[in-house]
Amino acid sequence: MARLPDSTDRRLAPRARVAMAPGRPGHRAGDDEPTPALRLEAVSRSFASGAAEVRAVRAVTMAVPAGTAIAVTGPSGSGKSTLLNLIAGLDRPTCGEVTVLGQALSALREHELTAFRARHVGFVFQDPHLLPGLTALENVVVARLPWRSRRDLEREARALLDAVGLAERVDHPPARLSGGERQRVGMARALLGSPALLLADEPTGDLDAATTEALLELLGRLRAELALTLVIATHDPVVAAVADRVVRLVDGQVQPDCASAANSGAGMITPPDLPTRTLE
Repeated sequence: MARLPDSTDRRLAPRARVAMAPGRPGHRAGDDEPTPALRLEAVSRSFASGAAEVRAVRAVTMAVPAGTAIAVTGPSGSGKSTLLNLIAGLDRPTCGEVTVLGQALSALREHELTAFRARHVGFVFQDPHLLPGLTALENVVVARLPWRSRRDLEREARALLDAVGLAERVDHPPARLSGGERQRVGMARALLGSPALLLADEPTGDLDAATTEALLELLGRLRAELALTLVIATHDPVVAAVADRVVRLVDGQVQPDCASAANSGAGMITPPDLPTRTLE
């Protein structure tokens, strides 16, 4: 597999970044603490279900520095997918604040939020939702067409498909791809545009053990090359084991003893020794 090219590496184009206060990269001006890539402050999400209220996420608070991998675990219905949707701005919290890359999502109108998400957040779904009438290359490119030229997108998409081992499959429709190959197309699509934050919702849920292992190896390599901040929802302990910290949800609440041994008790999760994405 090829290494990702400069266009998707640390030397990001200006439009692939967001404004941040001047000072050291990844820091707030006048502050010795790194600015977290992701901050949740008492975030809750409730839904009406007839006369009842379903509290899917309850007062979740956490801060995640750039370059850190977080695994969100818990039983089915514990709020994992809802939490990822809130982080991505696909849903709005009932109360609380979600801040991504220094941007409070509540301050953005819907069209601004869509543009922000398109430029800075990648999302890998359990089902990659590939369009059957398009090739692998076209599936990677199509979601970003409103934001960049097709020529630029196709060049970067080919490099990404090469990086995930699909250089010989770029012209294949989803029906001619295996489950693991379709998921790798979904990962390439999520990485198009060099997002700083990658969210993955049960990305290995429909894959066998061998394909899961290959996908985790790929994800680890891409994370290291791009210094991605990763939040992955999973019920699989094998997947959770690759994270720097595990956050366990039960009934929408973070369990107090969920941190991994390396980071137990840390309110601000310690990132690995990777460069922090600067936002300008």
